[in-house]
Amino acid sequence: MSNRVVCREASHAGSWYTASGSQLNTQLEGWLSQVQTTKRPARAIITPHAGYTYCGACAAFAYKQVDPSITRRVFILGPSHHVPLSRCALSPAEVYRTPLYDLRIDQKVYADLWKTGMFERMTLQTDEEEHSIEMQLPYTAKAMESHKDDFAIVPILVGALSESKEQDYGKLLSKYLADPSNLFVISSDFCHWGQRFRYTYYDDAQGEIYSSIEHLDKLGMSIIEQLEPISFSNYLKKYRNTICGRHPIGVLLNAVEELKKNGIDMNFSFLNYAQSSQCRNWQDSSVSYAAGALIVH
Repeated sequence: MSNRVVCREASHAGSWYTASGSQLNTQLEGWLSQVQTTKRPARAIITPHAGYTYCGACAAFAYKQVDPSITRRVFILGPSHHVPLSRCALSPAEVYRTPLYDLRIDQKVYADLWKTGMFERMTLQTDEEEHSIEMQLPYTAKAMESHKDDFAIVPILVGALSESKEQDYGKLLSKYLADPSNLFVISSDFCHWGQRFRYTYYDDAQGEIYSSIEHLDKLGMSIIEQLEPISFSNYLKKYRNTICGRHPIGVLLNAVEELKKNGIDMNFSFLNYAQSSQCRNWQDSSVSYAAGALIVH
């Protein structure tokens, strides 16, 4: 038996964000210093996962709401971009590398999740090719640095779930969401607009294309703020908005729904919205980003 620790390398460092720990630290500090703490302590955040030059400033609005002094576990739910997956998957790794410091996976929670029979194992290659979880790791490391030896992560790759599966995973994870020492990070970009994304919804009543995109996204964001999974599903069916983390968001909304049945009062608010560029014609394309936080009263 080998005692070698299985590590997931920071495979997108050097391309999607800098591989230099000191540069990365300076960048993250810069973005976080521009933002106010208004929704702390967040129990869950929704935050984008594009290259940091595009969405780093937006993501800071969510991570600024994290309270490292009470957080012991960070669940990171990211959508699967490269492999077809109809359920959720756990990583084979024990440690996730970042240019700041290594993050360890909570093996006890992983074992408990595995026992439910609801999860599959992704390969290390699948894990390293996927960016949706990795892009949350440096920010998680930065937000938690004052307690870096006191917490672990629980990465979950979320497949293309049916509504009933979103409900099942929401129920399963609700007991973890109920625990104030857990933080949920929901990794999602918003509208991917343009011919390269095969999505060109346009409402000319909104004026320019980028204004139509913003109107569409903000409609979805206001529905997420209502914390009603059915309304969010209906919105997606109606507009087909290309929100890549719609399934992780659906799981969160169903977990919240479960806790509301037990009389737990929560509210979600978005704190920032941005677009990678402003689309003005049919040749243009853009990706939208939003950052928000869930508070438990």
